[in-house]
Amino acid sequence: MWKPERNSKKTLYEQIADHLEQRISYGEYPPGSLLPSERKLAEQLGVNRSTVILAFAELRALGIIESRTGSGTRVSRTKWGATPKHTPNWSRYAEGGSFLPNLPFMRRIREALTQQPSLIDFASGELSADLAPTKEITLLMNEHSYTSYLGYDNPQGYIPLRQALVANLDRYRDIKTTESSILITSGSQQSLYLITQCLLSPGDAVAIEDPSYCYSLPLFQSAGLRLFRLPVDEHGINPEDVRSLYKKHRIKMVFINPNYQNPTGTVFSTERRQQLLDVASELALPIVEDDPFGLTSYEGTPPSPLKSMDKVGSTIYIGSFSKIAASGLRVGWMVAPNSIVERLADARQQMDFGLSVIPQQVAAQFLKSAHFEPHLERLRLQLQYKRDLLIEALQKELPDLISFMVPQGGLHLWCKLAPEVHDGKLLEEAIRRGVVFVPGSVYGSDSGFVRFTFARAKADQIGVGIAKFAEALRELIHE
Repeated sequence: MWKPERNSKKTLYEQIADHLEQRISYGEYPPGSLLPSERKLAEQLGVNRSTVILAFAELRALGIIESRTGSGTRVSRTKWGATPKHTPNWSRYAEGGSFLPNLPFMRRIREALTQQPSLIDFASGELSADLAPTKEITLLMNEHSYTSYLGYDNPQGYIPLRQALVANLDRYRDIKTTESSILITSGSQQSLYLITQCLLSPGDAVAIEDPSYCYSLPLFQSAGLRLFRLPVDEHGINPEDVRSLYKKHRIKMVFINPNYQNPTGTVFSTERRQQLLDVASELALPIVEDDPFGLTSYEGTPPSPLKSMDKVGSTIYIGSFSKIAASGLRVGWMVAPNSIVERLADARQQMDFGLSVIPQQVAAQFLKSAHFEPHLERLRLQLQYKRDLLIEALQKELPDLISFMVPQGGLHLWCKLAPEVHDGKLLEEAIRRGVVFVPGSVYGSDSGFVRFTFARAKADQIGVGIAKFAEALRELIHE
């Protein structure tokens, strides 16, 4: 984000005025659009409010902006003396369309992390740089040429990557498939988007876990789907709840994250898995299994995916590199019947003509290399270490104010707060003190829950971050 240079010959307010004038001239702030408040802009730019007041005064003197008491500061509709005609109402367009924006809490978290890079991050669901196989991927890129062909690739994805996934899924997830039944995507969210947009219709009823990461994705509502909840306990969902929802609402599809579920960290029990597959087979009901965390199991054999137990083909399986390697590769995959893969590949081709072939080539080489398994082992050990640091810090800072179940894999710790506090106030107080997390209500839960992601923060930040969170919580308790 742009900030004024304090060593510049120009004063701070002149730099801010010039920067705003440039953004207005580029059309980023069209005529009539509302500018950030003086206070908010001062916080974003790291200057005193009086500096912003001077910058605004400069722009008002030029006729570029106008201020009205109670209405804020807007770009003048008669800037530079020329009255624009037929200017689009960009605010109305931004608020329109059928694709909904992110939830307010998620937008606030993203805004805070952008404006304050020093925040200790317990919100972002991705690996920190030290957990990614950066050295291994660099070695592979130096060893192999990735410039043989840079045109559009196969709509289903790079064939050698799909072939590598066939072997990898068989070895690590006991999933038997063929390359024709695999679609390469940019990650789990694109897989879910394609499913909701192409396989379902507005008004269709679907079942999702409660709480669930799906609640934080407005793409379900954007597709016009009706969402019905499947409560999650320490053993996952109850398959009989699926049968009940089918009878009452004729649900068309079930979305489930059975292994180290996001956000609760629970593992769907083996007995219930088989019961769910039986119900799905009886009702001819498709299951979408999102399995980003299965390979992060800290101890012993990772829990089997539903797909490996499915003998009748009820399950669409979704996987991704984001939680086991690097989110920046933007490589995910879907295992589904060939007819579904072809339908979704056609839809995705209309969107972007397919993914960049270079990340797919890198991913294929990494899967086939001798680096993959050692990386997984190191990742599991480091995630478990960070989880333990987080638990130790919570027990030290909030021994009587928070409770949780210890996850055996994944990136998240789901916590219940003993005191009743307002989600939004707690988030703002935590941000003010230098730490960010995700309120539980983002995932469909009642207020009073929080999700801490321990994969993103550095190990030496975890204790400090929880101490700051504890300060924020106690501040609200004593209000």
